[in-house]
Amino acid sequence: MKRSRKADIKRETKETQIELELNLDGSGNASVDTGIGFFDHMLEGFAKHGLFDLKLRSTGDLHVDGHHTVEDTGIVLGSAIKEAIGDKKGIKRYGNMILPMDDALVLCAIDLCGRPYLSYEADFKTEKIGYLDTELIREFFYAVSYSAMMNLHIKVISGTNSHHIAEAMFKSFAKALDGAVSFDERITDVLSTKGSL
Repeated sequence: MKRSRKADIKRETKETQIELELNLDGSGNASVDTGIGFFDHMLEGFAKHGLFDLKLRSTGDLHVDGHHTVEDTGIVLGSAIKEAIGDKKGIKRYGNMILPMDDALVLCAIDLCGRPYLSYEADFKTEKIGYLDTELIREFFYAVSYSAMMNLHIKVISGTNSHHIAEAMFKSFAKALDGAVSFDERITDVLSTKGSL
């Protein structure tokens, strides 16, 4: 029987206080409150489409701007992903998705290799979506990739509507991650010639 793949992370700084619970083997249930409505919507979509259970409460210095809240949430989510995955035995390691959402088409590819790297190609035509600064989306994925120690590639292939582009990014990330953390019964150890990840 495989172990429970859950993580419970708390992080507190002078700028943010974040509590996050993640279950990689969930059913897509989410309870999210970051104080930034559109960001909540994106994280709820991440949980739903990745079939992860996510509980997140974040209190940040939104009177300054959303940067610390978004970045620190990425740090905590990445840390939770890394902890929940554990020793990586039996998982597929790689995941990818090309996801359409109306006018938007986004590619996401992941390697849970233990080496952090982000390649991010996106150009938003608006500075904000709701109360979320679009430039912070890159900061979020950067923080996730480095905290989770994963290679993460996100490329917007096409799209004009900022809402659709952002949503396709979060959903494609969810689907790619779901694939990468999935088990394959043919993999009895870790999927690496080095013997460790």
